[in-house]
Amino acid sequence: MSTNDNIIYVSGKLSRFFIYAILLLATLFYLFPLYVMLATSFKTLDEIRIGDMLAFPQFFTLDSWVNAWGKSCIGVECSGLKGYFLNSIKMALPAVLISTILGALNGFILTKWRFPGHTLIFGLMLFGCFIPFQSILIPMALVLGKLKLAGGITGLIIVHITYGIGFTTLFFRNYYINVPTEILNAAKMEGAGFFTIFLKIFVPASLPIFMVSIIWQFTNVWNDFLFGVSFAGGKNYPVTVALNNLINSTTSGKEYNVDMAAAIISAAPTLLVYVLAGKYFVRGLLAGSVKK
Repeated sequence: MSTNDNIIYVSGKLSRFFIYAILLLATLFYLFPLYVMLATSFKTLDEIRIGDMLAFPQFFTLDSWVNAWGKSCIGVECSGLKGYFLNSIKMALPAVLISTILGALNGFILTKWRFPGHTLIFGLMLFGCFIPFQSILIPMALVLGKLKLAGGITGLIIVHITYGIGFTTLFFRNYYINVPTEILNAAKMEGAGFFTIFLKIFVPASLPIFMVSIIWQFTNVWNDFLFGVSFAGGKNYPVTVALNNLINSTTSGKEYNVDMAAAIISAAPTLLVYVLAGKYFVRGLLAGSVKK
């Protein structure tokens, strides 16, 4: 190996070392708050008050987790996160599935079954993605009141479906526009109808963008606080609102260990989704961004 080759080899090794070092530092930087939350959640309250919040727990305890999951609140209707966690599941699953299915149908129609004015309709739906949450609170509250759905989980499901259709339609429209129209024409010549083509040809080929839509919608619906606190009430609050109530309901001083445990519990589903399906999210975005 020549001297120039040695220099290039060493230079490549050093560059790779610095890249990995920077990535490692960035990872530690972003994971540091999570470490603080986990460490604090396993400490006793006395250890937190007299010790260092950054220190490793001297005595592990699960009491804070038990209290966060089933703690009784004073002055508000809550008993920890247990019941409200189930509320969020009841709200998120149908809202995510329905908005994703409707987005897939809209994307299919707007790209392969075009009609006069389809561009205008897609533009209006896309415009809905940029409307701030706060601007629709009063109109949505009036609609839910007329439908007698205010204060319940069903109303929240409708709100999230309505607000999410614009995003899911955008995802599927950009994905389906790259599918060759010849496939659709061939299926029509064989006598296939609208739903047959959609269910047997397009849906099986749409797994990447389905994952993108599901992950995106689940994250938005589960983490939502504004709609939950505005359109639900009492025992129908989602877990994000219950977390806020639990933290602010303590009358005998701040219980940081309970607060941290509750925050981790409420964030666990979205964290789990990204850990298990994060690679499919990236693949789906890339699959819909390249013109074929």
